[in-house]
Amino acid sequence: MNRYDLHCHSTASDGVFSPTEVVATAVEAGINVLALTDHDTTDGLEEARQAADLHNISLINGLEISVSWFSYNVHIVGLGVDLHSEPLQKGLQKIRDFRAWRAEEIGRRLRRDAGIEGAYEGAKSFSNGQSIGRGHFARHLISIGVEPDYSKVFKRYLVRGKPGYVPGEWAELSEAVNWINQAGGQAVIAHPARYKMSRKKLCQLLVEFRELGGAALEVVSGTYSKDDIFNMANLAIKYELLASAGSDYHAPGNWSDFGKLPNIPDNCKPIWHDWPTEQAIGDN
Repeated sequence: MNRYDLHCHSTASDGVFSPTEVVATAVEAGINVLALTDHDTTDGLEEARQAADLHNISLINGLEISVSWFSYNVHIVGLGVDLHSEPLQKGLQKIRDFRAWRAEEIGRRLRRDAGIEGAYEGAKSFSNGQSIGRGHFARHLISIGVEPDYSKVFKRYLVRGKPGYVPGEWAELSEAVNWINQAGGQAVIAHPARYKMSRKKLCQLLVEFRELGGAALEVVSGTYSKDDIFNMANLAIKYELLASAGSDYHAPGNWSDFGKLPNIPDNCKPIWHDWPTEQAIGDN
């Protein structure tokens, strides 16, 4: 029986483990179908596939695209994408260019508004030469003793209304879904229960996403409660979306570890239900 985890991160974005280490950690936890879904990049997938072949597990080509939808920052996971898709790679490069500017601006604001010197350089030291994200700033601030953990450092410095918050100028929802579909993949709304939006607004998002060609909803996520899973399952059914599951693994003890996800509820249709054999075994 396959054990799926279709949302995780490596040092290609803001995870702490290399793609090779991510695969090994997933294998140790009993995962045998894994999607590496780094933020706005596919750079870690070649290394991850080599590791997956060594461990004889299935690897699904994935990524997580940052989207601006009204005033919300929404994340769209793409699964089963062609890494050589020109529209996808051009779109991702545009987002990474903005990420580079935003990282410098976060550093400037933390210095100006919080009196924290060298935050950009510190975050860069955690980024492994990749795009710098808020997670890298969080690790740096924790390392210098500003706050003891991720939750507190984000709440005090890196979310809306705090000194290090910089509004995103990400892809449009239609762009993200189109890039994924043009690359032969399936678009999934990542961790919808985490967005601070009303139920009415979330339903509006699901309707628009489905009309654009979106495929699935992350019904099970590492940060969910039982009530979250119940509610997301009902929404997936109501809006005729497939159900996906992923830990959103970044680091040990951060968000969620591998191998601890509950099953997708029986009344939902899993995203992998109709995957062809060659995709299920990771040959995409």
